[in-house]
This record gives sequence, C-alpha cells and structure tokens, in this order.
Amino acid sequence: MTTRLGTHGVWLAPQHTPALTGYVQEAEDLGYGTAWIGHGNAAVGELEQHDALLSATRTITVASAIVNMWTNEPEAVARGFHRIADRHGERFLLGVGVGHPEAVAVYQKPYAKVVEYLDRLDEAGVPRKSIVLAALGPKTLRLAGERTLGAAPYLMPTAHTAHARELVGDGLLVPEQTLVVDADPARARAAAREFLDVYLGLRNYMGTLVKHGLTEQEVARPGSDRMIDLVVPSGSPEQLAERLAEQVKAGADHVGIQVVTRDAGDPMPGYRALAKVLW
Repeated sequence: MTTRLGTHGVWLAPQHTPALTGYVQEAEDLGYGTAWIGHGNAAVGELEQHDALLSATRTITVASAIVNMWTNEPEAVARGFHRIADRHGERFLLGVGVGHPEAVAVYQKPYAKVVEYLDRLDEAGVPRKSIVLAALGPKTLRLAGERTLGAAPYLMPTAHTAHARELVGDGLLVPEQTLVVDADPARARAAAREFLDVYLGLRNYMGTLVKHGLTEQEVARPGSDRMIDLVVPSGSPEQLAERLAEQVKAGADHVGIQVVTRDAGDPMPGYRALAKVLW
C-alpha cells in the first residue's frame, strides 16, 4: 500500500472543486502518488466524484479525506466503493471519520458512531485494507490500527505523528501536513492564520495540540507565532522538504501535503516547486 500511495501526496480542499480534475491530473504528472480529496461535512453520494477523477487519470491513487460519518450513510458509500473497485481496482482509498462536534448538530458519542460505521461498512463488504480512519485521540488511533488499514491524522505536528505511530502499531500512518511555500515569514504566517482561523475554535484539534507541545495561550485565536510555525510551517521548498522528512522520520508512511495560499488560491505552483526537491 505504501508503494501505491507514494511517500507524498497532494491534499486538495473543497474550494478547489471547480479545477479539481486538472489539479489531480497535474499532480499525477508531477509524481505525487496520491490525491486526497477534502470534503468537510458534505454528502458524497456514492463517490461519483472519486470515480470521475480516477477515470480522468492513469495511475494516481485517489483518497477521500474524509467521508463524514454523520452526513453519509455507509451503505451508499459501500455501493460507490464496489463500483469503483470494479472499474479501477485498488486505486481508491476510502478515508472516513466523524469530523468535529461544532460542525454537526447530531454529533453524539463519536467513538460509538465510528465503531457502528465500520461495522456497517464491514457488513457491506468493504475490505478493511481499503479504509483509513481519521484519528487524533488515543482510542481512535488504536481503533484505526485494529479495524482499518490505518490512521489519517489532520493538522498535527510531528510530535503527534510519533505518538500515533506507537498506537497504530504496524498499521498505515498517513498524516496530512499543511504548509505555505513562501520564504517570507510575515506573509506566510498571514496565509497560515487565514487558513487556521476556523480550526482555532475546534476543541478536538486545539485540545490535541495542547497535549503535544503547545499551551492554551498559544492556541488561542489568532494563534502564537510558535503555534503557526509548528502546525503550518513555511519556507523555501528545500526547507519544507526537510519538515516533511521529519514527519516520515517520526513514523509516517506517507504524508498528504496541503499547500495553503492567501485567499484559497491556486495551490499548484507550490506543488510544482515542492516536486522539484522531493524527488
């Protein structure tokens, strides 16, 4: 699976949807092994978007990041998965998770929801080796290692990756890494703060960051410079390649790279610059 995913992938956000096909095609041409498709809390139907992206590309793996368990019925997701498997073999990876409580009105007993959802995917014939679980806390990380191919943490520093590796065991560990390809610290931090603003009020993310090296004061809006530099590093492509290597050294099998720009602009110049130094 690590060979299929590659060491690095692109992580594309929902706002990139109008240009998504072209972005994924270019990412494939640049040598990235996986395209992680962000969904937020949206309904994904029977994974038609992923099917179309796979049809428009040749070899790149397409992964859902993530299918929200509160807004997507597992049986519909399973139907889409089986259709994709018939058409594209093992080029699709199903990422699922519960998101965060502030965004979903019916969010209750999240761990029980995860277990139930995985049970229903299992009953619908989705192989565990084709699923990764969005996970931050210890219980969910352990569950990811036990019930799925592995864990896909989001917006976490390398200290969390090292912690996650211990809990996931031999399972796949595929963290997302947000970054800004810009060597100007002030400009880069401004872009990072713009991106992070929505997350600064979410207790699952901020609480986990406090457990892995930051203080309550540092994660309070607008976020300290140290927090920004730790969670959304910036710099030249060469400097950022070193930060990505730190994630691998900490235990990541693959890193999904999310390039952040001001005003959610075109991320591909950043991916092009990184590709020149990553391989």
